[in-house]
Amino acid sequence: MAKLSQEDLLAQFEEMTLIELSEFVKAFEDKFDVTAAAAAPVMMAGPGQAGPGAEVPEEKDEFDVVLTGAGDKKIQVIKVVRELTSLGLKEAKDLVDGAPKPVLEKVNKEAADKAKESLEGAGASVEVK
Repeated sequence: MAKLSQEDLLAQFEEMTLIELSEFVKAFEDKFDVTAAAAAPVMMAGPGQAGPGAEVPEEKDEFDVVLTGAGDKKIQVIKVVRELTSLGLKEAKDLVDGAPKPVLEKVNKEAADKAKESLEGAGASVEVK
């Protein structure tokens, strides 16, 4: 039997349906007593990246915007808080008076940065966590 090149094998796999490919993987695992899942994390780690077991810091995708102080322009800050949230006047005033308090929770980075910029523009001091 002629030996197939890697390109020939890949061309054959391209023509297979997902079900056929899944059945092939099962047969391969049975024949050679291996599991494809064990190699997947190692293969997915790119060059220079750690393999399984190494701690990779998770990139944060949810942020909290916390009002730490109202500053001198408390009324302006209350207006901005009302624009950013669906709070009424009394609730927004209570939030500003009770600082440090979260204004927005679990928002994306863009929304958090925009809110921080708006609040700081009104004179408030803000943290993004």
